[in-house]
Amino acid sequence: MMGHMTPAEARSDAPTGRRARMTGPQRREQLLDVGRRLFAEKGFEGTSVEEIASRAEVSKPVVYEHFGGKEGLYAVVVDREIRLLLDEISSALSGGSSRTLVEQAAMALLGYIEDSADGFRILVRDSPVAQASGSFSSLISDVATQVEHLLAAEFKRRHLDPKNAPMYAQMLVGMVALTGQWWLDARKPKRAEVAAHLVNLAWNGLSGLEAKPALLSHPR
Repeated sequence: MMGHMTPAEARSDAPTGRRARMTGPQRREQLLDVGRRLFAEKGFEGTSVEEIASRAEVSKPVVYEHFGGKEGLYAVVVDREIRLLLDEISSALSGGSSRTLVEQAAMALLGYIEDSADGFRILVRDSPVAQASGSFSSLISDVATQVEHLLAAEFKRRHLDPKNAPMYAQMLVGMVALTGQWWLDARKPKRAEVAAHLVNLAWNGLSGLEAKPALLSHPR
């Protein structure tokens, strides 16, 4: 039978002012959030395990326990951002005319930049030499793969060689991505206006493609 608590027992049962201990998954998410902000601010080389641990208010071994070091944390952050961007672009390509699809892709990429500025800053920074994926060039390649088949279909419709579609996809996505990198800090004009100008250049250029282009300064 339980009796009334003594004053000493009541004091020992009262909150101590310490924060509740995080579970393993909660700590992992916290470290990812802290790492994401630091990598966006300072880049991979400028960020240390010590600073990650300090911001998260944990000891360095906790970071190593969850990710094996700074490289492991960075890899997970980059992988998440790439998957988020590719998912947004894939879901945006809902159909319609070829021009509409180009518009949807441009708006999706600029929308990601607008909503996930820190993530895009991480992706466009130079990645570690040992990092096989996650560089800006690999990001462009991944996104280009999403639109490659769309260009191939358009090429066939225009009686152009669809084998060149992958190359044109790289060009198109590279143009949008580099413009997005500039817009990341400029933020003017508004997203829809930037997308409209991008599509204006891309589409009006695509609509006038030559079947066998040649340089005037280097005749065949």
